[in-house]
Amino acid sequence: MTIPSFVVGIAGGTGAGKTTVARLITENVGESVTRIPIDNYYEDLSHLDLSEREAVNYDHPSAFEWELLREQLSTLLEGRPIEMPVYDFEIHNRKNEPTTVEPTDVIIVEGILALYDEKVNEMLDLRLYVETDADVRILRRIQRDVIDRGRDLEGVIDQYLSTVKPMHDQFIEPTKKHADLIIPEGANSVAVNLLEEKVMAEVHGDAVRDWERPSPETRRDRR
Repeated sequence: MTIPSFVVGIAGGTGAGKTTVARLITENVGESVTRIPIDNYYEDLSHLDLSEREAVNYDHPSAFEWELLREQLSTLLEGRPIEMPVYDFEIHNRKNEPTTVEPTDVIIVEGILALYDEKVNEMLDLRLYVETDADVRILRRIQRDVIDRGRDLEGVIDQYLSTVKPMHDQFIEPTKKHADLIIPEGANSVAVNLLEEKVMAEVHGDAVRDWERPSPETRRDRR
């Protein structure tokens, strides 16, 4: 592993194709990539019963434990392993046992709000936003929640209209302004191929590393 790791943030709305992009750009580099889904950093809601957890707005920034994500990402960048929480969508809470994550050459931070937090953004070397039409995203959301997670169709549609879409418009889509690259229509093949080449170059040491990760002060001065 080389330090500093090359850190990629991948954001976008529900069903946009973020996970697909993350998988495609890293599938040929094996264990040299660490993937950090920010869904794992939903707040620990063990103090609530299931019905209360089901009513939580998981598309709002307040649903995430940002301090833990910042701390653990920083730890990985220092070359040390972390105990990452694991989120269980069936129970709307973290599993009892975290998973050990080792630092690698490339780290992918992926999720709807991956580009939302300023301090997390300062640790990213490449920021991507996956943009896909809303009608495609809602169909993918229905397929995932109803077919893969066994949820009620009416409940999924109600959740989309009451929280998912409003939160997307208010918090998620505005993070495009932080992106270095906007990838259209999910897994756009040209963009994915270029990004895969970049990731491979980082892993195999072929990338030109004539830069240093800017300090938080330097990032702020550029705005």
